[in-house]
Amino acid sequence: MNIFGLVIPDAVIDVTVLVLILLGALLCLSAAVGLLHFRDVPSRLHAATKPQVLGLVFICLAVALAQRSVGGILLGLLLVAPIVLMQFATAPLSAHMVGRQAYRNGSADQRHLVVDELADAKQTPPAAG
Repeated sequence: MNIFGLVIPDAVIDVTVLVLILLGALLCLSAAVGLLHFRDVPSRLHAATKPQVLGLVFICLAVALAQRSVGGILLGLLLVAPIVLMQFATAPLSAHMVGRQAYRNGSADQRHLVVDELADAKQTPPAAG
C-alpha cells in the first residue's frame, strides 16, 4: 500500500488488521462476561454498552483497513460508518431506557444511588397508559 509516497508492506497491514480484530473480539467478550458477572442493573448496562461499542469500532476499522488500498480503505470506512453511527446512537439510548425501567420496577439497588433524581418520576403518568 502506498500512502503519500510511503510504502507500507502487506505484512504490517495484516498484523494491524489481526490486532484490531483481536482487540475488538476481546472487548466484546469482556462485555459478555460483564453481563454475566455483575449483579445490579447499572453495572450490567455499563458492561454491555461501553466495551461492546468500542469492540465494534475496532472490528469495523479492521474491515476497512483490510482493503489494502487508500481508495478501498475510504470505501470501507464509508460502508461501516453507518453501522458505527447507529451503534453510537442506539446503545446509550437503549441502556437509558432499560435503566429507567429497572429503576421504576425496583430492580435497581437503591442503596447504591448517590443522587436520586427520579424520585418524583417513579410512577408512570396516568396518560402514559
